[in-house]
Amino acid sequence: MAEAQIITNRYVQIEHTPAGIGERIFARMLDYLIMAVYLRGLFYLIDYFDLGFNDSARHTAGLFALFMPVVFYSLMWEIINRGRSPGKMIFGMRVVMRDGTTPTIGAYFMRWLLLMIDTWGWMGVIVILLNRDNRRLGDLAAGTIVIKEKNYHRIHVSLDEFSYLSRDYRPVFPQAENLSLEQVNTISETLMRRDANHPQRIASLSGRVKEFLRIYPEMNDEMFLRTLVRDYQYYAMEEI
Repeated sequence: MAEAQIITNRYVQIEHTPAGIGERIFARMLDYLIMAVYLRGLFYLIDYFDLGFNDSARHTAGLFALFMPVVFYSLMWEIINRGRSPGKMIFGMRVVMRDGTTPTIGAYFMRWLLLMIDTWGWMGVIVILLNRDNRRLGDLAAGTIVIKEKNYHRIHVSLDEFSYLSRDYRPVFPQAENLSLEQVNTISETLMRRDANHPQRIASLSGRVKEFLRIYPEMNDEMFLRTLVRDYQYYAMEEI
C-alpha cells in the first residue's frame, strides 16, 4: 500500500502506511465479536439472577450502566489505549492525528459520534474507498487517520531545517532515539518560550526527561535539552 507523507509545523516529515480497508473491516468485526460475547454474558447473568427491569429507578440505572461498555466501546478503548481498540491492536493499527500526534479526547469523541453513520449501509466503506488515506467520515471530521503501527516510528527530518546536523555529527545521548515526536516538540517549545519562568520551566522539564531516560549528565539543564533535541534529529535523519 502506498505510504502517505505529512509535513508538520516543525518541518518534520512523517511517513506512514494507512491501514487497508480489509484490515479495518476485520478489526471492526473482531471488536463486534467482543461486544457480542460481553452482551451474551450480560444477558445470561441478568436472566440467571433475575435482574430484569422493575420500577426502581436505581435498579434500572444500574442495568443501563452495565450496557455502557458496549455503547461507548470504541470511545473508551481509543482514549485509554491511545488510539487502539482490541481489534486494532491485533491487526497492528492505531488512530493518530494527521500530523502524527496523539488525538485529543475531542477527536476521539467525534470519531465515535459519527461511527453510527459510518456503519449504516456501508457508508464508512464507501467514504474510505473515495479518499487516498482510507479515512472514514469520522476520521475526516476529527482530522484523524488509522495507520499501520509498525510504520509509526518512521520519522524523517528536513535537511534544510536542520542543516547544522552534518553526517559527521556524533550524538551524545543514544537514549534520544527513544523519545516520541510529541515529547521532542514539547522540549522544543519549552526551549523557545522565553519569559520570567523560563529557568524554572527548563529545570523542571529537564528533571522529568532525565528521570524518564535515566540519564544524569554533568551539564546545565538547557544545554542538556538542546543536545537531546539535536540527537533526536540525528537519529531521525539516519532513516532518510
